[in-house]
Amino acid sequence: MNEIIQTIAIYALPVIFAITLHEAAHAYAAKYFGDLTAYSQGRMSLNPVRHIDPFGTILIPLLLALLSSPFIFGYAKPVPVDFSRLRNPKKQMAWVALAGPLANLLMAFLWMLSYFVLQSVGINEVFFLEMAEAGVKINLILFAFNLFPLPPLDGGRIVTSILPNRYAFRFARIEPYGFFIVLGLMMLNLLNYWMKPVMMLAALLLEVLISPIQSLLI
Repeated sequence: MNEIIQTIAIYALPVIFAITLHEAAHAYAAKYFGDLTAYSQGRMSLNPVRHIDPFGTILIPLLLALLSSPFIFGYAKPVPVDFSRLRNPKKQMAWVALAGPLANLLMAFLWMLSYFVLQSVGINEVFFLEMAEAGVKINLILFAFNLFPLPPLDGGRIVTSILPNRYAFRFARIEPYGFFIVLGLMMLNLLNYWMKPVMMLAALLLEVLISPIQSLLI
């Protein structure tokens, strides 16, 4: 029981921030490019309460953590975006979609930085160090997962934006079945062939970016 409580405590904040800030980033990007839908509904907010889905934000990540799943992920209430209201829908759809994963990459960087800062100031409390590690891991997972090139995931939106109109329309028609396809790939353990390389590349990028700061902290 103590281990379960400790796992919940370690992962709670990283999961909530990772998912809710991901959605908030979509809302900020949409407003920047001309769609005020999310803004008008109060979703352009850093308040986690506005984005939390009890099932996707809390229950699923918690169960995966307790089951020692190699990948822990979840989802929040999707931010409503009306792509037709963007000033240049076809082009700017990609930027709105990319905003979420980039927010996760930034958060992974900040959690990694926090880990080294804690060590540099002599705070070696295991709980805080493990929370920082969890923050890096969760955000890298969400970064890679959401970039998977299949709608309705962000990667699918990006591909739709890049493809010529004729092919983009056909590709977008996959969206109603996208979630079930991804779920099937997960069950067959095939999604790992995407997740692991993308996460490794992202982690390598973060290590390169943080190495100058780390050398100053040592």
